[in-house]
Amino acid sequence: MTVNRRQLAMIRTRQRAQIDIVFPCLRRMTQDIFLDLSIVLGITAAIAFGMRMLRQPMLIAYLVAGIAVGPFFLNLIDGDAKLLHAFAEIGVVLLLFVVGLSLNFRHLREAGRSALLAGIGQFVFTAVIGSLLLLALALPPLLALYLAVAVTFSSTIIIVKLLSEKGDLDRLYGRQVIGLMVVQDLIAIMLLVLLSVLGGTHELSTALLSLVLRGCAVLLGMVLAARFVLPRILARAARSPEHLFLTTVTWCFVVASAVRWAGFSLEVGALAAGVSLAMSPYQPEIASRIRPLRDFFLVLFFVILGSTMHFGGMRAAIVPAAVLSAFILIGNPLILYLIYRRLHFTRRNSFFAGITAAQVSEFGFVLLLAGASLGHIGQEAQVIFTLTAITTIILSTYLVQGNERIFSVVRPYLRRFGRDKHQQETGGVQYDVWVFGYHRIGWKVVDALHTHGRSLAVVDDNPASIEKLRERGLRGYFGDASDIEFLEALPLDQAKLVLCTIPDPETQKLLLEHVRRRCGARVRIIATSEHASHLGALYAAGADYVTVPHLLGGTWLAGVLTTQPWTRAVFHGLRRTQHHDLHLRSRTAP
Repeated sequence: MTVNRRQLAMIRTRQRAQIDIVFPCLRRMTQDIFLDLSIVLGITAAIAFGMRMLRQPMLIAYLVAGIAVGPFFLNLIDGDAKLLHAFAEIGVVLLLFVVGLSLNFRHLREAGRSALLAGIGQFVFTAVIGSLLLLALALPPLLALYLAVAVTFSSTIIIVKLLSEKGDLDRLYGRQVIGLMVVQDLIAIMLLVLLSVLGGTHELSTALLSLVLRGCAVLLGMVLAARFVLPRILARAARSPEHLFLTTVTWCFVVASAVRWAGFSLEVGALAAGVSLAMSPYQPEIASRIRPLRDFFLVLFFVILGSTMHFGGMRAAIVPAAVLSAFILIGNPLILYLIYRRLHFTRRNSFFAGITAAQVSEFGFVLLLAGASLGHIGQEAQVIFTLTAITTIILSTYLVQGNERIFSVVRPYLRRFGRDKHQQETGGVQYDVWVFGYHRIGWKVVDALHTHGRSLAVVDDNPASIEKLRERGLRGYFGDASDIEFLEALPLDQAKLVLCTIPDPETQKLLLEHVRRRCGARVRIIATSEHASHLGALYAAGADYVTVPHLLGGTWLAGVLTTQPWTRAVFHGLRRTQHHDLHLRSRTAP
């Protein structure tokens, strides 16, 4: 017993000595990392104030902050680089998890064949032309290929933010660009999967066979989990928001680790985890709670990325970055413009879609990091791409914000290449009612007027709407309501009523002024405004009445609540009517 006690005392003494050595080191390391994080985040927040004043995305602030705290200037993060790089990798995992979580195939289905063709065509042409440009600058072929492929992807985060700020997410070009982003995300996922396979040690044929088998196994596992396991787990976890958050983060890291163990990359695993939750009824709640965590770690990811730049690398990267930036800002919109024009979209929508996608994406950084980890490319790729990202994101933001003014300048030059395709010649046909815009409000009005036997025609800039009208035996004119030449060709002279549901107030004012000037005071004109601030301008342009949808909705709801009893039967009847209208819309509107 005495010996055992002495041995135990010696063990305890050694443990105390080890603790005394380890704990101060841990305390010093913790203090250092917290001090470095405080300085890095403080500098980033200060730069973010300036970017907000310039109305620029936060991504620019993060990259600039990384340049400032890296060896290029202050060299503040060199000592804790490994830990910060681990944080940055977590940011990439969470970014791709949220991308998978938000991968809404409904957008692709709504955009249809045009988004698929535009996405594939833009990827191919941008990659090929970009590679040729970089090869002409004497860059190594593999580096040129990686950079050209990396710049084919546009930033979903920035595009959605800019479109939502402009209120254009539900406009035709907005829906097309969102569908285009889904196609780009799918292409990026396939490239990441391919790179994860190339990182193996087997021959290509063996690797591809292994890829197919493992991919099928992963896909089967995700499908089974999403259908049978996840719904039960999430149903229980959703009783507590904190438990739901913890469960989804756990799912993200478990699936990412499992997919990595199967031979794929962490990025592919994070995407798979997100996609498996994309159709969950709890998806909006999950996404809203994951995004703040993602944003914090993404700050560190882009700061680390910016910190990799150095003087020598920047000097060598300026010319390739300038060429790539010019290509993305001019060439990429031109490619998309020509593709959408080939798909029979108007000049206006084709132009807007093109310049909206004129920036590079976070996926480009991830792709280049994967290439660097395989030893295919070096540090210069990140420097070139970072400069390109800063340039294109800054300038494309101003392009999207001023797209109407820019289009008004370039429209005369675009007209030299022909009129909008599939604009029907009018002949001598006359209609009592003209409806401009079929997507949101117009389809319901058209259905009611058609049911009452009124002579009507519809004008829309979506080819799918025109095809739907033809199927119903209604006359549709494909064209841009802001194009005076197109408006002059329409047989509006005998119109008794003109209804405009186009959301853009400038287009509506131009249309109203043209109709009033051409038809005089006898025609009744109804316009639509989503903001009360535009009412005065629309009335001054000639509108007899301007509908404000949210006011009409409030008036209708107030009438229901004040004239009908608050019984289950009443609300069940309203729901039945709503379901009928939605079913009707699915059959009559694109």
